[in-house]
Amino acid sequence: MEVTSDGHIHELVDGIYRAESRRMLATLIRLLGDFEIAEEAMHDAFAAAIEQWEIVGVPHNPRSWLISAGRFKAIDALRRGARFDAVNSGHIEQLVAESSDPTDRMDDAVEDDQLRLVFTCCHPALAEDARIALTLREVCGLTTEEIARAYLTSPPTLAQRIVRAKGKIRDARIPYQVPSKDDLPERLDAVLHVIYLVFNEGYSASSGAALTRPDLSCEAIRLGRLVMDLLPEPEVAGLLALMLLHESRRLARTSIEGDLILLEDQDRSAWNRNLITEGVGLVERALAGGHFGSYTIQAAISAVHAEAPSAPETDWAQIVALYDLLLQAAPSPVVELNRAVAVAMRDGPVAGLALVEAILARGDLKEYHLAHAARADLCRRLGKADDAKKSYTRALYLTTQTPERRYLEKRLGELNSE
Repeated sequence: MEVTSDGHIHELVDGIYRAESRRMLATLIRLLGDFEIAEEAMHDAFAAAIEQWEIVGVPHNPRSWLISAGRFKAIDALRRGARFDAVNSGHIEQLVAESSDPTDRMDDAVEDDQLRLVFTCCHPALAEDARIALTLREVCGLTTEEIARAYLTSPPTLAQRIVRAKGKIRDARIPYQVPSKDDLPERLDAVLHVIYLVFNEGYSASSGAALTRPDLSCEAIRLGRLVMDLLPEPEVAGLLALMLLHESRRLARTSIEGDLILLEDQDRSAWNRNLITEGVGLVERALAGGHFGSYTIQAAISAVHAEAPSAPETDWAQIVALYDLLLQAAPSPVVELNRAVAVAMRDGPVAGLALVEAILARGDLKEYHLAHAARADLCRRLGKADDAKKSYTRALYLTTQTPERRYLEKRLGELNSE
């Protein structure tokens, strides 16, 4: 045991919670077989840590101590009968027989409890939207509000979706286990979608004071690498490439003060060339493998950006062509919007503005702040100051992320001062 002053215990436990709680929860769910029991056990373990570590010191392996403590507290609660009807006595005795260090037990198919839980949450018996929402909430720790923004829907709707998914797992007695290698491919699409959404939230946070959440980005990349080791399919390589290529630009996306820097204004010497090299290699591997999909196409777009010396020297014709391909593979209004911006770079702001306004006229992205921001920027470039102000104002109203708000306010201030 490592002796630590009382004043540092809370700070230490808080740090462990932030860094390890989601992985711990995944392990406890595997060991205990129930979301609610595992969540209660984890919180009980952290409470016990604050009480006991101040007296006996910090264990050499805090994570293992917490998991073991949580498991035994859950067993004690079950024995007292609080949840005895939900778990039979044979299961309790099986839990007692487990080793005192459950983190040493790793399944041969998936060597990571969190990835194991991702595949479990993505069981085919659950609706696709429920699988993704449940995994983002329980595995990755995103809030209901963050998931709702990623889905462009309301928090109450997402909350109900998660409740129904848990109920389905309970009522259908879906086992908390890793699927066999033969069953893994059918769950791959949902798993990749989950990782993709987690990375997006980390790369461009939906709200808050910071533009990015590196913890989520790194976690998504870690999960992507694990899936790649397990199933080296072209689209897995494509998703990993996409994340690495985006991550290569993260440090250049904000100023020292935390202000947003757009792609065209970024210092490309600050991009991480190692990540770019790895990402481009994975794109080439995915394209050569055939049967690739939307993640590989998006990664190819990112690769074109990554290899361009500057924004004006970017091969915008190739990017537009790739967006055309992406619209065939995964049509969506957001892809249309991104294509419209690329068209503006290739053909000029008049052509791009016509496409953006057509999308907004349909009402598909009327609540999407980036659509209004794109229209505002194109109007500004065309000298349409009043139209630009209206769109910047609308984008500002819809934006909940502080750096984006500062950027939009700056643009509005520039127009108002002219």
